[in-house]
Amino acid sequence: MTDLYPTADDRETLREAAAAHTAASRDVEAFLRRLPQVPDPADITEYATLLSREERARGERQAAADVAGLQIGSMESE
Repeated sequence: MTDLYPTADDRETLREAAAAHTAASRDVEAFLRRLPQVPDPADITEYATLLSREERARGERQAAADVAGLQIGSMESE
Protein backbone atom coordinates (compact mmCIF):
# COMPACT_ATOMS: atom_id res chain seq x y z
CA MET A 1 0.00 0.00 0.00
CA THR A 2 1.32 3.44 -0.92
CA ASP A 3 1.26 6.15 1.73
CA LEU A 4 -0.73 9.21 0.66
CA TYR A 5 1.30 11.58 2.80
CA PRO A 6 5.08 12.00 2.96
CA THR A 7 6.88 10.92 6.07
CA ALA A 8 8.06 13.56 8.51
CA ASP A 9 11.63 12.84 7.39
CA ASP A 10 10.72 13.48 3.73
CA ARG A 11 9.13 16.79 4.65
CA GLU A 12 12.16 17.84 6.70
CA THR A 13 14.48 16.90 3.84
CA LEU A 14 12.32 19.01 1.52
CA ARG A 15 12.36 21.97 3.93
CA GLU A 16 16.14 21.76 4.20
CA ALA A 17 16.51 21.55 0.41
CA ALA A 18 14.21 24.56 -0.01
CA ALA A 19 16.24 26.53 2.55
CA ALA A 20 19.48 25.65 0.72
CA HIS A 21 17.95 26.79 -2.57
CA THR A 22 16.78 30.04 -0.99
CA ALA A 23 20.26 30.67 0.41
CA ALA A 24 21.85 30.01 -2.98
CA SER A 25 19.39 32.39 -4.66
CA ARG A 26 20.14 35.06 -2.07
CA ASP A 27 23.85 34.65 -2.75
CA VAL A 28 23.20 35.30 -6.46
CA GLU A 29 21.16 38.38 -5.55
CA ALA A 30 23.87 39.70 -3.22
CA PHE A 31 26.48 39.22 -5.93
CA LEU A 32 24.34 41.10 -8.46
CA ARG A 33 23.88 43.98 -6.00
CA ARG A 34 27.64 44.48 -5.70
CA LEU A 35 28.45 43.75 -9.35
CA PRO A 36 30.48 46.59 -10.89
CA GLN A 37 29.23 48.32 -14.03
CA VAL A 38 31.94 46.56 -16.04
CA PRO A 39 32.40 42.98 -14.80
CA ASP A 40 35.90 41.52 -14.98
CA PRO A 41 36.76 37.86 -15.61
CA ALA A 42 36.74 37.11 -11.86
CA ASP A 43 33.18 38.47 -11.63
CA ILE A 44 32.07 36.26 -14.51
CA THR A 45 33.68 33.22 -12.90
CA GLU A 46 32.05 33.98 -9.56
CA TYR A 47 28.66 34.44 -11.23
CA ALA A 48 29.00 31.11 -13.05
CA THR A 49 29.90 29.40 -9.77
CA LEU A 50 26.95 30.96 -7.95
CA LEU A 51 24.53 30.03 -10.75
CA SER A 52 25.80 26.46 -10.78
CA ARG A 53 25.28 26.22 -7.02
CA GLU A 54 21.78 27.70 -7.31
CA GLU A 55 20.82 25.32 -10.13
CA ARG A 56 22.15 22.31 -8.21
CA ALA A 57 20.19 23.38 -5.11
CA ARG A 58 17.06 23.81 -7.21
CA GLY A 59 17.49 20.31 -8.57
CA GLU A 60 17.97 18.89 -5.09
CA ARG A 61 14.87 20.74 -3.90
CA GLN A 62 12.84 19.31 -6.78
CA ALA A 63 14.13 15.80 -6.13
CA ALA A 64 13.17 16.12 -2.46
CA ALA A 65 9.73 17.40 -3.48
CA ASP A 66 9.26 14.39 -5.74
CA VAL A 67 10.16 12.01 -2.89
CA ALA A 68 7.70 13.87 -0.65
CA GLY A 69 4.94 13.29 -3.19
CA LEU A 70 4.85 16.74 -4.76
CA GLN A 71 5.44 15.68 -8.36
CA ILE A 72 4.10 18.14 -10.89
CA GLY A 73 3.80 17.98 -14.64
CA SER A 74 5.32 20.50 -16.96
CA MET A 75 4.62 24.09 -16.04
CA GLU A 76 5.12 25.23 -19.62
CA SER A 77 2.01 26.19 -21.52
CA GLU A 78 1.26 24.33 -24.69
